[in-house]
Amino acid sequence: MALDLAIILPTLNERDNLAPLVERIENALGAHGWEVLIVDDNSADGTAEEARRLARSDNRIRVIQRIGRRGLSSAAIEGFCATAAPFVAVMDADHQHDPALLAPMLEAVKSGEVDVSVASRFAEGASTKDWASPEREKLSGIANRLARKLTGVELSDPMSGYFLLRTDTALALVPKLSGIGFKILLDLLATSDRPLEVRDFPMNFAPRRAGESKLDRAIALDFLAGLYDKTFGRIIPTRFALFGTVGALGVLVHLVILYLCLLVAGAQFAWSQAMATLGAMTFNFWLNNFLTYRDRRLESARDMLRGWASFVAACSVGALANVAVASLLYARGLHSLLAALVGIVIGSVWNYALSSRFVWGRY
Repeated sequence: MALDLAIILPTLNERDNLAPLVERIENALGAHGWEVLIVDDNSADGTAEEARRLARSDNRIRVIQRIGRRGLSSAAIEGFCATAAPFVAVMDADHQHDPALLAPMLEAVKSGEVDVSVASRFAEGASTKDWASPEREKLSGIANRLARKLTGVELSDPMSGYFLLRTDTALALVPKLSGIGFKILLDLLATSDRPLEVRDFPMNFAPRRAGESKLDRAIALDFLAGLYDKTFGRIIPTRFALFGTVGALGVLVHLVILYLCLLVAGAQFAWSQAMATLGAMTFNFWLNNFLTYRDRRLESARDMLRGWASFVAACSVGALANVAVASLLYARGLHSLLAALVGIVIGSVWNYALSSRFVWGRY
């Protein structure tokens, strides 16, 4: 039987979920006509090794192990580009998404009735009773309303991570996708030049079978970053915009620490300024690691210490560039405010370039 459908499973520490999920997919689709493409972000728990073990005895399973790259959206994009199947689905590997929906979702797209089939947590007949996260349900509802305004597509759950479409539709959109964050469906719908015809399939959102959820409190900011990228990302790159926003918050942190040292502790200005500078750099490093470079986040104590030292060194060079450029422009007659702004921009770009290269890897 010819290959018909590829099921992309973006994974990070999902070793114990793989074999049972493949069995469930086979029960839903039968023995032939599909493949599972596991795109693993170099999991520490041996997910890629488990996927290879399964693939050795089952040629319907293939593995892409990514080194130095991370994120569900970019994993899905690599899966789109790696399959020869005419139809492609994206779903989670944690068993929260029911494989039984694959057959009707495929039939709806194959018949030409719709462009995209979406498994919805909020359509009539769906259930999230096992989700046990009212706070996240509320957040999803808000995100869905924003997403509908951005895409112009009426869906009950445009933030769903479980959907199916023609592979050539996905490949046509790939060059324009941002690949940022966790919501690849939103990226696809917002990127398409024409509104895609979609259909909801009510889903009973099940509890995770094994392992821990990858979604943390940064997911809301991650979603906003995705919205920004689709609206203003071509003017100012999203990652640089996040880096600049963190820098602006760092200025406030700097002023607070300076005030506390001067007025509360009664310290001298030079010492207070040094402490404020170091404190602001530390704050900026932490927030950039949490948000701006979330897909390359440093986690171990050793990596964090090394990254912090590199970040401080990079920002110190940026500060010198800032002062040098601003002073030169001011000496040549440029207004002090304009000279200062140019210096800030030069320093920011320098800090971003050095940090991206030497702290969080090459971009």
